[in-house]
Amino acid sequence: MSQDKTPVTAAIRMLRQHKAVFSDHLYAYEEKGGTAVSARELGVDEHAVIKTLVMEDETKRPLIVLMHGDREVSTKNLARHIGVKTISPCVPDIANKHSGYMVGGTSPFGTRKAMPVYMQASIAGLDKIYINGGKRGYLVGLAPQTVIDILKPELVEVEA
Repeated sequence: MSQDKTPVTAAIRMLRQHKAVFSDHLYAYEEKGGTAVSARELGVDEHAVIKTLVMEDETKRPLIVLMHGDREVSTKNLARHIGVKTISPCVPDIANKHSGYMVGGTSPFGTRKAMPVYMQASIAGLDKIYINGGKRGYLVGLAPQTVIDILKPELVEVEA
């Protein structure tokens, strides 16, 4: 893929700033298609497509959860792990405000607001993952270690 077709988002600027090695993957975005669509379009296992979820605790403090595309987050286990009463997904408008990205194009890299990042521990065991590059219909492929090195997420066991 030529560089001029690659979207230059805040996420891509952050990855380049850290000299991260990544591949670009554009695909036809489908509203409410989620990771099943992106996995199908890229021809990869949905387990390796990582969702970036913007959530909040009961005090409305935002956080990011990275989870396998084919798995759900146990908000109860996450709340217990963090030591808060409840964790719930942000409504799209609030998620957009915190991240600076539109839902469906949310990347954990280059968010508008710095937020703690929690990553399902089993993601670290994959060879390569596909995560949003900051635009609907655009994923980047990279090693999980790259995410760990740049974002310093807390590895958690919060799969439902």
